[in-house]
Amino acid sequence: MKKALITGIAAAMICTAITCGAGALQHTATAGAEEIALTAVTTAVLRQGSKGGEVKEVQRRLKQWGYYNGQVDGVFGAATTEAVKKFQSKNGLTADGIVGKATYAALGMNASVNVLQGNNSSSSYTSSDLYLLAKCIYAEARGESYTGQVAVGAVILNRVRSSSFPNTISGVIYQRGAFTAVDDGQINLEPDQTALNAASDAINGWDPTYGCLYYYNPAVATSSWIFGRQTVTTIGKHVFAI
Repeated sequence: MKKALITGIAAAMICTAITCGAGALQHTATAGAEEIALTAVTTAVLRQGSKGGEVKEVQRRLKQWGYYNGQVDGVFGAATTEAVKKFQSKNGLTADGIVGKATYAALGMNASVNVLQGNNSSSSYTSSDLYLLAKCIYAEARGESYTGQVAVGAVILNRVRSSSFPNTISGVIYQRGAFTAVDDGQINLEPDQTALNAASDAINGWDPTYGCLYYYNPAVATSSWIFGRQTVTTIGKHVFAI
């Protein structure tokens, strides 16, 4: 958590909504728009010309499995189309280069399948939401216990639900001054399986913080404002507060 600049996070830099597909997350902070644009999600049927975080997640998985050799840039171009067709053919699907429910399912992007089906439980978040949440958990709390990592994810999700913060995962994470990991680039580290599991548990409703909106390490925090927040619990090195 940002040490000195946490003051005023709750009131400042509310993200501007962007039109998106069903169940999507798309907010762009007034600063860092290019970064957020790459992580924004459009949960819909994807085809050549689509853009956003869900395209990026499809590309990431296809590249990991050897179907795609291009840039993981969130732009569904000709190379992505061909990679999708190869994947579909290999998995007994209609090789049309369009990512719908069946292809999402084959890719293991079950959260995206649920959103397309209109299931509004924990899976109103997409696979790329989960991945971005895991990246922030890993960057901010990889030295903490598993419960401590879930707790960081829970704070992010509590902010999404709060009217004082952006209402998307990317909007919260990329809000100016909110997370040290974004400022110093650690957000770009690849999350490990523990962080991915912690993100999944947080999305599925586990909140070890009991609704907290803030956390900080008292050994390094310098803001008098954060020390004034009401402490709810302490997990590892982090104090969680409202």
